[in-house]
Amino acid sequence: MSTSDKICTDSCKDSDDVCEVIGKLHNMNMVDNEVNDVSVCANCGKDGAKNICNKCNMLKYCNAVCKKKHKKKHKKDCEEHVRLATEKHNEGLRIAAELHDEKLFKQPPPKEDCPICFLRMPTYYTGWSYNTCCGKSICRGCIHAPLYDDQGNKVDIEKQNECPFCRTPGVRSVQEAMERLKKRAEGGDPMAICNLGNYYKEGTYGFPQDSAKALEHWHRASELGYAGAYCNIGLAYENGDDIDVDMKKAVYYYELSAIGGNELARYYLGNLEVKSGNVERALRHYMIAVRSGYSDSLQNIKWLYSNGHITKGVYTKALQAHQEYLVEIKSKNRDEAAAARASNRYY
Repeated sequence: MSTSDKICTDSCKDSDDVCEVIGKLHNMNMVDNEVNDVSVCANCGKDGAKNICNKCNMLKYCNAVCKKKHKKKHKKDCEEHVRLATEKHNEGLRIAAELHDEKLFKQPPPKEDCPICFLRMPTYYTGWSYNTCCGKSICRGCIHAPLYDDQGNKVDIEKQNECPFCRTPGVRSVQEAMERLKKRAEGGDPMAICNLGNYYKEGTYGFPQDSAKALEHWHRASELGYAGAYCNIGLAYENGDDIDVDMKKAVYYYELSAIGGNELARYYLGNLEVKSGNVERALRHYMIAVRSGYSDSLQNIKWLYSNGHITKGVYTKALQAHQEYLVEIKSKNRDEAAAARASNRYY
């Protein structure tokens, strides 16, 4: 197989148009290389030519005089080089954008099930809790559910305060909770690291307000695989939290977070698309978030329908997707927990 055949074969995996353009460029390069080898002047044929055509960057000349003399002869090929190179570049950008969108708009898998009841974990932030003792996220239904001994009797209140997963006694102070959190962060727990970043950002739980430290922790957490940290970074760039506002960086980090399965980042991307007038892209983001259980996205789809941007059928599909999610997460224990305390709401 020739070099041109290999180039064409590899490129044609993505697009026949790109293949055609690259083939033309390669053929032109082969012709030019006969003159261009060993820095030969395209005009007089002398060696040591270093003055390159500043439009196509293909031919070399001894000096400006040779370049000027060869200009008329080279003009047609030069313009064709530039045209094909531009086509190749634009087609490459189009393919890259399509591949990026394919990855961006892929429905992420649901979050891990609750390790106690094995039901799908609620998306709503008050529907689950991160435990600093074992690093497990547990649904509020299992945290609120009464604990029984092997005789079927309720365990005393002290035992009720144990972690439902590892049975470590609950913390008795904020200081104790933060010490546990720091220990988990030191061990490389990405959610613990992200939470520390949140506390530095807000200056809460005894941590000084320090946006730089917050960003540092979020970057570290995201590198360890926690998609929610990317969302925090994106929000910082969008709002200009002690850094310059940079919407390109904000979108970049939101997209990383959304691809990683973060519904809030997906919701923010949808909002930005609405502001830009890209209703179709906004709807795609909102629908993914709805299927993942983010109800605020459903409200935005309702707004799109109410204002004539989408059809009733599209809104109905969103409602059905949200209902399917609710069927997966609802349980008696979770309902009882939500009824007992508003902070246990899970949808």
